[in-house]
Amino acid sequence: MALMQREITMRFFADQSDMNILGKVHGGSVMKWIDLAGYACAAGWCSQHCVTVYVGGIRFHEPILVGSIVQVHAKLIHTGTSSMHIAVTVSARDPREEHWQVTTRCIIVFVAIDQDGRPVTVPSWVPETQEDRDIEQYAIELTNLRKGVEQELQRRLSATLPR
Repeated sequence: MALMQREITMRFFADQSDMNILGKVHGGSVMKWIDLAGYACAAGWCSQHCVTVYVGGIRFHEPILVGSIVQVHAKLIHTGTSSMHIAVTVSARDPREEHWQVTTRCIIVFVAIDQDGRPVTVPSWVPETQEDRDIEQYAIELTNLRKGVEQELQRRLSATLPR
């Protein structure tokens, strides 16, 4: 049986190639790191290749400075039939200091796929603590909100777009 890994922490060095025009780390670099850590977490849980199907609630709280050590923590918080919801927290610090500053948070959803790109069943995750139950409930509520937003967007776009 495969080892089901529920969480992972990855670290990156923010270098010049990650810099935006304002001299800080480009948001696209942060989103790439989020996707990499999220994928490693999801694949570690289900032992399958996965694809990103949703990134929601991404919030950049603080800029990341070039030269910082960046830490991306990804943790499985809910499973569906083929989907895995991963909570991601990005933190950064100057390599000469000890304090980590939370810079970004989001939820990312992956779907496990087979060699033909079709969804496959993932192992269920069962919350064990009250904290786990609370964060899973949060993931479920976000899913319901997302579906409502998608339906409303589709309704409004179909009414305004030429046919």
